[in-house]
Amino acid sequence: MKRVLSLATLYPNAQQPRFGTFVARQMEALAARGDWEVTIINPIGVPPVPMGRYRALAQAAKSGHEGGVEVFRPRFTLIPSVGGPFNPAMIVRAALPIARRLHARAPFDLVDAQFFYPDGPAAARIAEDLGLPLSIKARGADISHWGKKAYANRKMRAAAEQASGLLAVCDMLANDMADIGLPRDKITVHYTGLDRSLFRPLNRAESRTYLASHFGITLDPGARLVASIGALIPRKGQHFVIRALAQLPDTHLALVGIGPDRAALAELAQELGLTERVHFLGSLGHGDLPRVLSAADATALPSASEGLANAWVESLACGTPLVITDVGGAREILSADVSPAGRIVARDADAIAQALGQLFAEATPPAVVSQSAARFSWEANAAALASYYERLIA
Repeated sequence: MKRVLSLATLYPNAQQPRFGTFVARQMEALAARGDWEVTIINPIGVPPVPMGRYRALAQAAKSGHEGGVEVFRPRFTLIPSVGGPFNPAMIVRAALPIARRLHARAPFDLVDAQFFYPDGPAAARIAEDLGLPLSIKARGADISHWGKKAYANRKMRAAAEQASGLLAVCDMLANDMADIGLPRDKITVHYTGLDRSLFRPLNRAESRTYLASHFGITLDPGARLVASIGALIPRKGQHFVIRALAQLPDTHLALVGIGPDRAALAELAQELGLTERVHFLGSLGHGDLPRVLSAADATALPSASEGLANAWVESLACGTPLVITDVGGAREILSADVSPAGRIVARDADAIAQALGQLFAEATPPAVVSQSAARFSWEANAAALASYYERLIA
């Protein structure tokens, strides 16, 4: 059996159980195939004197076997706000001794990074030390954010030159990678996966009853519901959806996610007189999310940047059409600006409101919408990943 060592700062832990779940599902699906043994090093960044949320996060730096994967969680020194240039080196300092020990015990065939920065440069140093081929995956914000910082871009380009192969979650991201100086000829597109046993159309009436009993969202029979899934940060654009809601009578908004923008979003809802129609559900597990999506008439995600968002795929799989902006892989998941599965719109409250109104009027059957996500599964994702890895070590 072949062995891969994957470096992933984006990975669930006891303190952040929903952080990077898509990375965990991908690597667990690969391990479940039986042809690759997967080991994860999930470095946990903690300041020299951990306070507040970092104190709890420090306690989450525990290793173990999770979902068929061995996970190691060393702590590395993180300097909040200003530590970006130093994070790759700090990660190497924490992770390399573990990598050496594991490689001596049972040699790896490949080193892999699950995010381009800081994971990519750190994984490059580890791969060089172990004398192994390297793969780095880009997911979106690592390119749109870190790739535009000169110090990070230099390290990313050096790591990419060393790598045997690079992955992008969509074609558009592959182009963005080339635009910041990464070698286009090394990039393979690797689409996300989906748990099809969870994300499928559920009965809408039953799902709305579930929302009432579990989250206190009681909707009148003719009311509409819009879902928005993602971290509560400006880049995700929930404030545009709240402003659009003001133009849509008898429509409620379910915000799924946590983040620093929560107070500002709640204040905006209050200013617009929408407090009773904007519902903050917090961070949800994959057991609750299909219920929320199936209860909704549409999902609105007006992001400023994305790769190919898992929330897009999960919404479509549940039969819920999308209103999204023209970012990342939007045009790889919706066939046109106007389609039965959704709309691609400007990042503007008026455009979002208009698109939602159109989707409400069309009321495309969930079974039709869900066909747009038929090609996505974790099994297909793992098969493509295994084939790509095989090429790198051949």
